[in-house]
Amino acid sequence: MTEQAEDDMGVIQKEAQAWVVRLASGQVSERDAQVFRHWCARSRKHANAFAEARAVWGAMAPAARAVKRAQAPVNVARRAWLGGAVAASLGLLVLRPPTDLWPAVAGLAADYATGTGEQREVALDGGVLVQMNTQTRLDAAPLQDGAAALVLLAGEAEFQAGLRGAARVRVQAGDGTVSAGSARFNIRLFGQEVCVTCLAGRLRVAQAGNDAELAAGQQLRYRPEHFGIARAVAKSDVSAWRHRLLVFKQSTLAEVVDEVNRYRPGKLILNGEALKLTRVQASFSLDRLDDVIALIQDAYGARVTRLPGGIVLFG
Repeated sequence: MTEQAEDDMGVIQKEAQAWVVRLASGQVSERDAQVFRHWCARSRKHANAFAEARAVWGAMAPAARAVKRAQAPVNVARRAWLGGAVAASLGLLVLRPPTDLWPAVAGLAADYATGTGEQREVALDGGVLVQMNTQTRLDAAPLQDGAAALVLLAGEAEFQAGLRGAARVRVQAGDGTVSAGSARFNIRLFGQEVCVTCLAGRLRVAQAGNDAELAAGQQLRYRPEHFGIARAVAKSDVSAWRHRLLVFKQSTLAEVVDEVNRYRPGKLILNGEALKLTRVQASFSLDRLDDVIALIQDAYGARVTRLPGGIVLFG
């Protein structure tokens, strides 16, 4: 490669890094989308440079594990792969991606983790079987007094306790805990809200002086300074993801898109309050999530703009 070609490639890489920052800002306009499409179409080098900039977070895994062990700042690691102000900006986006275009670096440090669209089964000490859904992080401590102690850091998982006569299981999720002997239950943790569903047996939910007992078919939600009440739910809907299905019953289109984005690489982005508040009743296969794009386009007349990296804008 000539010196001029190397200089040109350096410029392309810096532009690609800048596009990653802009697309992750959540302030992408139709004009931005048009300019970006033209930029990517200029050459294969442009498209490849953007793909590499977007995927570079994967190289952060060793640094993330070191952070968990040492609790040390990651500024040096974050800036090692890029230079200048753009490097610092991208480093912060890796740690706290504002539009969830890629997993945050903290997720790389969990004992067990699943990537976008990945589901995983984990058999733990104490006879506990865990089915992890997409984008889920879980820590497991050694048995304490014969009981399994787990921490759901983020995401969703189904827990089955009491297998082979094992002792109790205790799962910390958010600012509360779920404990059970022989039971099967589902926990979702997104942000600060926790949703607990008992699928079989009985379990107890406790949070900040509040507690409740759930039987099969009951669900309870809690978050800081709020402890909900148990209500009846359809167990099959809660466990639909185990059968690679997403089921929506009178959900807003914004809720549908948020859920689909957990499973699909890239990101679907809705523009317009009316579109976001549209009610949907449908089910989708996790193996055909682009059916959601067709639904939004054909059933609701949304304008669709497709960008590299699986990003789709709806106008």
